[in-house]
Amino acid sequence: MTIDIISAVTKIFDSFLEFGPVKKVIEKNVLKLRFFNLVDFAKHPKDIDDYPYGGGSGMIMKIEPIYKALMKAKEGFDENYVILLSPQGKLLNQKKVRELLNKKHIILICGRYKGIDARIEFFIDEEISIGDYILSGGEIAAMVLIDAISRLLPGAVNDPNSIQTDSFEDGLLDAPYYTRPVDFMGYKVPDVLLSGDHKKIEEWRKKERIKRTLQKRPDLLNKKE
Repeated sequence: MTIDIISAVTKIFDSFLEFGPVKKVIEKNVLKLRFFNLVDFAKHPKDIDDYPYGGGSGMIMKIEPIYKALMKAKEGFDENYVILLSPQGKLLNQKKVRELLNKKHIILICGRYKGIDARIEFFIDEEISIGDYILSGGEIAAMVLIDAISRLLPGAVNDPNSIQTDSFEDGLLDAPYYTRPVDFMGYKVPDVLLSGDHKKIEEWRKKERIKRTLQKRPDLLNKKE
């Protein structure tokens, strides 16, 4: 899989690439990340944004550098899936992450400033949001999406089975987990987890997943219905 990132501040990704599942899948050549800095596609470094037509506050990212970067990213690929990271997009969830695993080439466009020239909508396949709040740019949202995809790729985690019980994988939150010590300030690990009875432990965890979902995210149970 290849994921391309179009951004005005690609340097922000440097530390992101040095840790966790993303680093693992890149080193194993399961995932390839490429970066396209908008400054390289502008007439001059400060020509990536301008004032909005009709007036108003803030600066708008120009369509021309983004389009040029997009065309460059598409070179050599028969299929491309272009995503704009935007607070106006569909909310990202685990189902969408799994859908994107089927894409061989994904291009992520990261906005900045007040927004992007609206004509960008003619050149994208989908808008995705990571929540109903505003960030200083789409780069953090891109990292969230890339990390979510990366950990589902082969070789990303040491125990692939652990992914199957992650929160949201089957519409439920994950069960609570404990490690040493058994007793911390009077708060003890549930006896069933110390029993060695794997069948009982599995049943307990199933019940806890439903219980936790009901307490913390009852909306997920409504979706399952």
